[in-house]
Amino acid sequence: MAESGFTLEVATPERLLVSEQVTEAQIPGLDGYMGVEGGHAPLISELANGILSYKIGGKTEYLAIYGGFVEILPDKVRVMADGAQRKTEVEASQAKEELAKAYQAMENPPVELDPANALAEMQRAQAKVDLAEKTTN
Repeated sequence: MAESGFTLEVATPERLLVSEQVTEAQIPGLDGYMGVEGGHAPLISELANGILSYKIGGKTEYLAIYGGFVEILPDKVRVMADGAQRKTEVEASQAKEELAKAYQAMENPPVELDPANALAEMQRAQAKVDLAEKTTN
């Protein structure tokens, strides 16, 4: 049986985005999303680009996460992201434009294009689009 909740901290090198008591979180890991509730077994994992969601009471909040690491403890989750944005910081049309440019770069790559960097850029742009399209409930 899950405990009542845990403290979620989400930080980038520039700022602390979240420091809240939450009931659950969905965190984008390299091997897929991790569902976390209070009392979770300890673990450390690398993050993927994607959407981090968390519940405060009955309300779900969303962040776009761009790589990094997560430390999960029974009563605390620390997300140390390389980059992250709140929904209010993402403009949907600009995010879609970034995604289209990233796809175009992959389809017609210039000689100096690093495929791994191009793929990561496309994943970041997709996370922004996904975040912009999320509705808070």
